[in-house]
Order: sequence, then structure tokens, then C-alpha cells
Amino acid sequence: MKQFTSFVIKEGRHILRDKRTMLILFGMPVVLMLIFGYAITTDVKNVRTIVVTSSTDHLTQQAVERLAASEYFTITAAVATPKEAEQLIRNQKADMAIVFSNDFASKRGDVQLIVDGADPNMAQQWANYATGVMTNLSGSMVNAKMLYNPQMKSAYNFVPAIMGMLLMLVCAMMTSISIVREKERGTMEVLLVSPVRPLMIIIAKAIPYLALAFIILTVILLMGHFVLGVPLHGSIVWIYLVSTIYIMLALSLGLLISNIATTQLMALLLSAMVLLVPIVMLSGMLFPIESMPRILQWIALVVPPRYYIEAMRKLMIMGVGLGEVMRETIILTTFTVVLLAVALAKFNKRLE
Repeated sequence: MKQFTSFVIKEGRHILRDKRTMLILFGMPVVLMLIFGYAITTDVKNVRTIVVTSSTDHLTQQAVERLAASEYFTITAAVATPKEAEQLIRNQKADMAIVFSNDFASKRGDVQLIVDGADPNMAQQWANYATGVMTNLSGSMVNAKMLYNPQMKSAYNFVPAIMGMLLMLVCAMMTSISIVREKERGTMEVLLVSPVRPLMIIIAKAIPYLALAFIILTVILLMGHFVLGVPLHGSIVWIYLVSTIYIMLALSLGLLISNIATTQLMALLLSAMVLLVPIVMLSGMLFPIESMPRILQWIALVVPPRYYIEAMRKLMIMGVGLGEVMRETIILTTFTVVLLAVALAKFNKRLE
């Protein structure tokens, strides 16, 4: 046990001495949280809007005032014809135009939306928001109650996703590179002939990254809650419990990659192909899985971060208990057992 502890301390010191690794491990979470929290956002705000109307009746004026009072739209101009509004949109001086018909006040007229559709997703959101703001102007209001995220903050969506991405990258990529580094330097043979069993050596190398993963998880939770305002409605115990299973899964995947790769560059490329691209594209981090083609939805079924992100959104935002995320927990546990069994089976005690 003393020798095992010495290996853990040795690996921990090696990580702490590597300033570049420390910068990546602790700088990346902060930077990504700030980028996704403030820079990359899907929130609808300050949409440059043009009003097209030939009359200034009370109902039209009420609609324009309601649009201007909302935080979603900024009225930049009023023109007389749709052609003028369309030209302003083409010149990138506006994002959307709202065209009121001549008989709008008599309730027989319609409202047309002219939207810059270069970004289809945002264009659809702008149209939906504008429709919602002007719903039933002449009658009773239809109030929509947005559960769990009344302010429609995109950080609610991104913070659990960043947790899934960072924990996987730190545990899997860093662990695989650490083991392969020993192979490249020729020190793995020395470690394997030591009195400590080879399996214990691998575990000793993984434990510091396990500790770092919990620190990163805590940093993300604190930043998400106190900086970005993301709630933590669920139990912290369940959040850490599910995260522990996910971290063990990532460590198992890192061990598997280290068995395949022979150089650090190969380990990095494998990690990028196996981890980074699927996490970003197929985990639901940026794009809804339900909107993907059927074949990509099938592929997404074997992307573990998908289930962790779903579980974290339920635990953090919705405040559910462990029972409501039992499906995701069982799937993550199954992935962990399978990956760990395959990785240990492929682990070669005698390096060639």
C-alpha cells in the first residue's frame, strides 16, 4: 500500500510540475464557461426590427409599443412599404421587418414577418418571439409559462454540456496521454517490473486525474451558479454520484486509448476523433438530437456524454431525484463496466 501511495504522489507531483497541463486543466473550464455563458448564446435579444405600416391607428401603435418595450426587439425604423424594409434587411441594417396591413385595426388584416433567414434557427426564434409578443392584441392576453428556464437563458443549456465535455476530455485524453508518455520515454517497463502490480500502476496514474476531475466539476458548478446564474435545484449528492460514474467511464476510455496508441500524438488524434467530435456534434450539446437524421440519432445512442448531459440538465435545472435519471445512470454504468473490461483485457503487461 505504501508503494501504491508513492506512485500516486509521484504522478500528482508530475502533473503539478507541468505548467502547460495545469493551464489546460484549470484555464480551459474558466474560458469555456465564459465563452459559452456570454459570447456564444442563443438568447433572443435586441433584434433590429423595422415596422412597415401606412397608418397609425391605435392597434398598430399598441403593437409597436409592445415590441419596443420587450427586451427582444429594438425598433430601428418605420417605413411605408415592404420593399423598403426588405432592402434594409439585404443591406444588413435590420434583422426583421413586421408588416401591418392597411386594415389591421379593423381586425380583418394580417401581419407579415420578413426575417433574415441566413441563420434558420435564429430566424425561427425571432419569428416565434414576435408572434408571441403580438398575440391577441385586441383581446385577452395568452400568457406562456416557461418552466425551469423562464428567462430563456442559453447558459442553462450550455453549463451541463460543458461539464460533460470537460470531464470526458480531462479524464480520457489526459490519462491516455500520460500512460503513452511513459511508453515513449521507456519508463513504463521500469514501472511494470516494480513490486507493484501493473493494474495498480494504472490505477495510481488515474487517481490524480480523478481528483482533478472533481475539482474541475466543482469549479464549473460554482461558476455556473454564481457567475452565470444557473440554478442547482437538484441534490448535490446525486450530481456528484452520477458525475463519479461518468468520470470512471472517461478514465476507462482513456485506458483503452492508451492501449491502442503508441505515441502521444496518436493518443491525441484518437482522443479528438473518439471524444471531441462526437461530444460536440452528437451529444445534444449544441444541436437537438431529435432534429438530426435518423442514422445520426442511432449513432448518438452510443455517445456516453449524451446521457450524462441529459442527467445533469434534469438534476440541476429541473431538480428531479435520482429515480428520474435512473435510465441515464444505468446506461452510463453499463458503458463504464464494458469499457473497463475491454481496456483491462487489452492491457498488455509486457510491452513489446
